[in-house]
Amino acid sequence: MIAAAVVSLGPWAWVILGIVLIGVEVMAPGVFFIWLGLAAIATGLLAAAIGLSWQIAALTFAVLALLAVILGRWLMRASAPHDTQAATLNRRGEGLVGREFVLETPIEGGSGRIRVDDSSWRVTGRDRSAGQRVRVVRVEGTTLVVDDV
Repeated sequence: MIAAAVVSLGPWAWVILGIVLIGVEVMAPGVFFIWLGLAAIATGLLAAAIGLSWQIAALTFAVLALLAVILGRWLMRASAPHDTQAATLNRRGEGLVGREFVLETPIEGGSGRIRVDDSSWRVTGRDRSAGQRVRVVRVEGTTLVVDDV
């Protein structure tokens, strides 16, 4: 019954499928269904223009969907900001590697603290007095490993 309804719609079935997929895109996170929806609409328009059989239309949709997804990924990658801070967005400590800071508390027994903007970070390294400049060399969990400047 459903198959007969889809066949009776002809090329409009592809256009309707495309609209439904674009509607799914509105409700789903990400940008994926839009490319499938555009491929379905293009298949419907092609089927209406040159009278494709359902087998050729399905094959056309598969090829167009693949090309549309590849094109979409390329466009999204090309338009993505190349921000170095975005790479360490949820790993804030890694963004501090290579920067220099002043010890807030002395490093005693291998542990001390530095102030970074409005927060205080635990640091490890050889013992030093408060007020000395140190450079962050790596991150171990939530602890910064520091060395002399």
